Amino acid sequence: MFFAFVPPPHYEPRLKTRQGKVAELRLELNSGGKKDKNYAGKKIALKKIVANMTMSNNDMVALFPDILGCMHLQSLEIKKMCFLYLVNYARSRPEMAVKAIPLLEQDLEDHNPLVRALTLRTISYIHVREFVEATVPLVKKSLRDSDPYVRKTAAFCVAKLYDHDRHMVEQSDLIERLNSLLRDDNPTVVASALAGLMDIWERSDAIKLTIDYKNASKMVAILADCSEWGQTYILEALMSYVPQDSGEASLLAERISPRLSHSNSSVVLTCIRVILYLMNYIADEKQNTALCKKLSPPLVTLLAKGPEVQYLALRNALLILQRRPDVLRNDIRVFFCKYNDPIYVKVTKLELIFMLANERNIDEVLTELREYATEIDVHFVRKAVRAIGKLAIKIEPAAQRCINLLLELVATKVTYIVQEATVVIRNIFRKYPDQYESIIGTLCEHLDSLDEPEAKAAMVWVIGQYADRIENSDALLEDFLYSFAEEPVEVQLALLTATVKLFIQRPTKGQELVPKVLKWATEETDNPDLRDRAYMYWRLLSTDMNAAKQIVMGEKPAITAESERLDPATLEEMCLNVGTLATIYLKPVQTVFRSARPRRLQDSPALQRHNTVAFGETQKSISMFGRGGQPNDIDVRTRTAASANGGQGNMGQAVNDADVYFSGVGTQQMAAMRIDQGDDLFGGNSGGHAAGYVVSAHAPQTVLQPAQGEGKNGDLLLL
Repeated sequence: MFFAFVPPPHYEPRLKTRQGKVAELRLELNSGGKKDKNYAGKKIALKKIVANMTMSNNDMVALFPDILGCMHLQSLEIKKMCFLYLVNYARSRPEMAVKAIPLLEQDLEDHNPLVRALTLRTISYIHVREFVEATVPLVKKSLRDSDPYVRKTAAFCVAKLYDHDRHMVEQSDLIERLNSLLRDDNPTVVASALAGLMDIWERSDAIKLTIDYKNASKMVAILADCSEWGQTYILEALMSYVPQDSGEASLLAERISPRLSHSNSSVVLTCIRVILYLMNYIADEKQNTALCKKLSPPLVTLLAKGPEVQYLALRNALLILQRRPDVLRNDIRVFFCKYNDPIYVKVTKLELIFMLANERNIDEVLTELREYATEIDVHFVRKAVRAIGKLAIKIEPAAQRCINLLLELVATKVTYIVQEATVVIRNIFRKYPDQYESIIGTLCEHLDSLDEPEAKAAMVWVIGQYADRIENSDALLEDFLYSFAEEPVEVQLALLTATVKLFIQRPTKGQELVPKVLKWATEETDNPDLRDRAYMYWRLLSTDMNAAKQIVMGEKPAITAESERLDPATLEEMCLNVGTLATIYLKPVQTVFRSARPRRLQDSPALQRHNTVAFGETQKSISMFGRGGQPNDIDVRTRTAASANGGQGNMGQAVNDADVYFSGVGTQQMAAMRIDQGDDLFGGNSGGHAAGYVVSAHAPQTVLQPAQGEGKNGDLLLL
């Protein structure tokens, strides 16, 4: 039995959707004739072709001859669609595209300047050799066109041609002709010529762009008559002007300052960039201060725009504050977070609040941060808690108020708040080593809340650093050591160092823990950093106890609240690129834009190097660690001091006296300790045994297996 397939009336084969569609569009394009005076049918067909072309339908390339047949029609709308088709398919069908050159040359003689400009723009966009060569004489002619719109378009076409074939443009006189447009009567043409010259200059190392004060003054004079794009081009070009006199820079900055009140954010940010640049050449400090005050209102105004513009303004404000602290000095309230701000805006505002905080407004800032620390967003709450701790380090008179707020937040027993508070309190102890140890007990009450590596490492550091003042420091460390093998390397390193500190300060308490931890760290770990640190401690403790104490318990590096500041060279480059993506990523401009040139301050008699003081350089650094006069009988579990006259007090004193006695013989204790009763793993000891591992600083690092078989530690890396 045979079955025949009868398609439904609406069925169409899929092949027709490709081949049939092209045939239908060709038929529509060529239909109408003289009856269609307004070319309505052709316009509809061209719109369908452009729509298919936009959806990457390469079948439309078969219509190339039909499109060329429509280019002679005197309709601007049709010409736009035909030119769009030509630009899209010219590189795939260059042999067909070349046939359009005579038609384009005819359109350049059209009486309508819009058609001439559109034709010139189209022919310069096509990266086909014949088109590039044909464009050069057409652009030369258009640079002298009677209509300013055509001259403006021709200026951009020179830069486009330079992108296609820079050698050909340099050999011609196009750049000289483009320079001559700077003397044009139309401000828009001048701005477009500047934009073209700047684009060529950024792409070429052989071309030097020099602008003297006379030309710069003329450019500033036409700013008010330009569009917002033209103003941006002119302001960008002013970055290439190098003032030779402080008065010139000051006058120019004053003349462009009205652009700070422009409604376009690009104009405002570019104007800020130019003023910041000129301030490096102004010697008068009063003038610089006045200019800084003028920069504050526009930055604040940008915060009323959308979140994306807000974020750009805030990121640039962070950079400007590091370079010019007087900007926004009294505007901290405008950076307080709103409930509907995106998280990226809130976090950036938090950074600005920290930078602007001082002794005068610290109470207001702490009140605001208290509110932030109770919000729902965990990431933002962590940032707020960390900001409170950094403020304690930055503003010494307010440290006690910051610590009280941190303890108030810890009392909420919210896990992530407790952990962040632990981390920042560790830094506070480093800044003020002899002042706030009484809060250690409060931290130890929340040991069970610590499950993040950074918080655990911070708490372990506190216990090890103050082991001589914490009665049960050995018990607390032993609790952490139960899970030593499962902890991250960050916590293991902290536990290793804290155990050594405990032994150095209280040998009777740490003499059992140290061998055990050193054995774990040298035999049962694969991490080279942990293993090398353990070897270093082992050798120190087994040779010279006094040297070990000086190294392990010595003065700590200075800590400040300004550790996240950019280095001066990067900060200088960022301030010369205010308003660009480089300031968002904090990367050199040539990293973000491959064709961009790195910007540097050019040498000049007016350059003021002493004006480039970065934000926060006057902050005090950490005071050196000391031990004098501090109580050493803190019981962190009961938070009560031992009685000086009772039995417990006498026992505590006896233990401390024993620590002092045994610290003198600590070297002998460590020298006697051996892992698996083996020799000193670092080489020759007092007994003259052969070394297990030999590490030479001048020879390739190879692994030598110990004779006793105790070495299961893998490669050793030099620290």
